[in-house]
Amino acid sequence: MLGAAGKIRPFRRLFPLPPGERVRVRGKTPAHPVIFRSSDRTPPHPEPAARPSPQGGEGKTTLVHVLAAALLLAAGPAWADAKQPQHPQPLQPLIDATPPGGTLALPPGVYAGPVVVTRPLTLEGDGKAVLQNDGHGTVLVIQSDGVTVSGLTLRNSGGLADELDAAIHVRGRYNIIKNNVIEDCLIGIDLRQSHNNVIRGNSITSKARSLGQRGDAVRIWYSNHNMVKDNHIDDSRDMVVWYSADNKLTGNTVKRGRYGLHFMYSNNNAAENNVFIENTVGVFMMFSNDIELRGNRIERSNGPSGIGVGLKEASGVHMTGNDVVGNATGIYLDVSPNDPDNPNTFEDNHIAFNGMATAFHSDWPGNSFHRNDFIGNFAQVSVRGGGAAARNDWQGNYWDVYEGFDVNRDGVGDTPFEAYAYADRLWMDVPATQFFRASPVLELMDFMERLAPFSTPRLLLRDLSPATRRIATGGGAPAS
Repeated sequence: MLGAAGKIRPFRRLFPLPPGERVRVRGKTPAHPVIFRSSDRTPPHPEPAARPSPQGGEGKTTLVHVLAAALLLAAGPAWADAKQPQHPQPLQPLIDATPPGGTLALPPGVYAGPVVVTRPLTLEGDGKAVLQNDGHGTVLVIQSDGVTVSGLTLRNSGGLADELDAAIHVRGRYNIIKNNVIEDCLIGIDLRQSHNNVIRGNSITSKARSLGQRGDAVRIWYSNHNMVKDNHIDDSRDMVVWYSADNKLTGNTVKRGRYGLHFMYSNNNAAENNVFIENTVGVFMMFSNDIELRGNRIERSNGPSGIGVGLKEASGVHMTGNDVVGNATGIYLDVSPNDPDNPNTFEDNHIAFNGMATAFHSDWPGNSFHRNDFIGNFAQVSVRGGGAAARNDWQGNYWDVYEGFDVNRDGVGDTPFEAYAYADRLWMDVPATQFFRASPVLELMDFMERLAPFSTPRLLLRDLSPATRRIATGGGAPAS
């Protein structure tokens, strides 16, 4: 009811209720979380508590209650806003109240971290719940097996790299982190000595810092048999796998980072159908063996250190069906393979429109290049230190600069494809002169060297059976 001044009169003066009784109006009071056990098929609907009537009975709704509720509804948003909490609700008490194996379904709202989970449970945010810190520490720490976290937005972690401030720390087995949004957190998801976990469908960005000062989007440390799938990562630093084995990373998109994916001292891992765009380095393998790279798209890794795929003392790498497109250097090899009995193989890849298709840090053997397409690259191969790549196995590749014939039209050139170093040896041997690569002076020198060599040109590679049409059967994941 309205008074003379247009203000709402307290309904209790008009319709007094019994002592201690309060009226709750659905839709106007703050939402409450629903907690139910995993054995329940659906979340239970809480039964309304029986209220004593003025006559002493229980469970009866009086006309007074109905009219009072109607007056509250008529009061409009001003009453509701006055009842909303002014600060995020702490989430830890709700976590502590959830039984083992239970589910905590959070209503829309902002909740305060940090939070530590020490028992198996499911935490659901349905895409509308926000868990945030005050700019210090890690937002959510999982110290249990069998925890599922889904549909949350996690933000505002601390910014200390030595403390590994992150959105989520995982310290257990068989946990699932899916369909979350992580923003303004130094590190996204950090797994340490944690096995058999699933990281799926998350969107991750780091803090707005310079590239080297950001944190890693996904960090796998001494952790095995994990699945990292269908995550979208923007503007973080690295996605790293260190001292870890038998992990699979598939369907992820990583943009504008430092290392799109970095393996260090990690064996028997696989990266399939990922997209790496505009990172300083797409994929790099250091001191890591038996890595599978299949069906990935690595493009536009540019700048002075731009590398599509790099190997440093890595053996047994199988790179098949990838697109390596538009990078400063397509494939870079440094003392790889380190184990002469475990060669690296590069098959059915599209290596196109790179500044340098393949770059060898030294004259090192043990790599096989079969049935790859080399298209539109500024140069096919470079070798530092005056060496050559001819001791590696080149066979059946398509070279768009091949000038031979295929008289019998069997798809194989009648003469080998050979790449020589002419005047381009200058910028291969003296890296500082690469600034002048493709300049008129060097192009003229290279032309004169080919027309009338001043000295014997150096053979860099020989492919005895070059393909005369595109032959690579693979293709990387579509760009997104």
